[in-house]
Amino acid sequence: MKIISALLLSVLTFAAHAATPVALDRIRAVVNDNIITQQELSQKVAAAVRQLQKQGTQLPDASVLEKQVLERMISDLLQTQFANENGVRVDDVQLDKALARIAQQNKLDAATFRAKLENDGIDFNKFREEIRAEIVSVRLREREVDSKLIVSESDIEDYLATQANQGNKGEELQLAHILIVVPEQASADSIQTYKRRAEEALSKLNGGASFAQVAAGYSDAKDALQGGVLGWRPTNQLPSLFSEPLSKLKAGELTGLLRSPSGFHIIKLLDRKTSDTPVFISQTHARHILIKTSEFVSENEAKARLQEIKARIDKGANFAEEAKLHSEDGSAPQGGDLSWLSPGETVPEFEKAMDALKISQVSGLVQSGFGWHLIQVLERRNTDVSVEQKKQQARNAIRAYKSDDAYQDWLRQLRDRATLEYRE
Repeated sequence: MKIISALLLSVLTFAAHAATPVALDRIRAVVNDNIITQQELSQKVAAAVRQLQKQGTQLPDASVLEKQVLERMISDLLQTQFANENGVRVDDVQLDKALARIAQQNKLDAATFRAKLENDGIDFNKFREEIRAEIVSVRLREREVDSKLIVSESDIEDYLATQANQGNKGEELQLAHILIVVPEQASADSIQTYKRRAEEALSKLNGGASFAQVAAGYSDAKDALQGGVLGWRPTNQLPSLFSEPLSKLKAGELTGLLRSPSGFHIIKLLDRKTSDTPVFISQTHARHILIKTSEFVSENEAKARLQEIKARIDKGANFAEEAKLHSEDGSAPQGGDLSWLSPGETVPEFEKAMDALKISQVSGLVQSGFGWHLIQVLERRNTDVSVEQKKQQARNAIRAYKSDDAYQDWLRQLRDRATLEYRE
């Protein structure tokens, strides 16, 4: 009798569970041949909420935040699809090195870093794939956008002349921004819709809402969940579209809506400071030979090729001639000559190895995110780089806003070519 009772209880328990409605996952968006599910979206929204709470940012409305996160997921998925179609990949070895650098930046070893993430409720394997996707996104931008940008000397001269006319000498601004992207082929009605969204964001700010909260809910920029903070920017690194209205603001004040080819901007001036003194730095004149790694050339193959080149140089082969014949860098026609390098102009691995060399000394094999390098230092000097620095800042500024506009255009083109369907 006890056995029958236990069996009956088991059947009744099963029946009770079967009668309980089970929430099925559903599709929120179809992006070409891939889908984004409600469960995936909810996980991303939860991660965004944790990030905003950790920063102490007031959360935007749940529906607004969900919409923002979904749009970002669509953009990320389109880039992943494009990367897969065009052979842009990050292998596990490169990914592990990137994760090790992230752990090191947090002053943790790899095992402790992973344990900390899991203690915070973050699935390590998903985090790992998100970092892979971020690296792919950076490489796509470098290949499809940044490599095609041209900044001429006349661009730089015009830029510096404009800045001088505006009286911006040695001033730096700490900024935060909100960007509402407008598609390139948007109709007049669509543009008005985007403008109303930007006006709604500005109205919330003027009504006392925190900038970080509004950025998280409205901004299409990648730094939206970091409060839209751009950090310190020299005024000569800002396009006149921004520098002109900012010149009239006090710390804490907002611009109105600013319209650029990318869309509508709102900028907040957080602080300003002045620095117009001579700048003396130690510069290094160096040259290098680079063998790149790719989906077709493994780490070991690239390293082996460079070891052969190093052996020839050690036996007396001319460094410049070897660079012209074998280097896979744009400096190859100049014998690998990188001219004068200031601190921070090269990746950390390269700079650390270069700084350890004596004049004329050739390094051992040096690995960076670009591949494997041989480096030779030709000269060193201490110099006042105020003028050169202003030109470089101008070049960086022009490249930055050209890059931002071109990148947004590229993303819009990806989206225009895509088959995209929303499911509510």
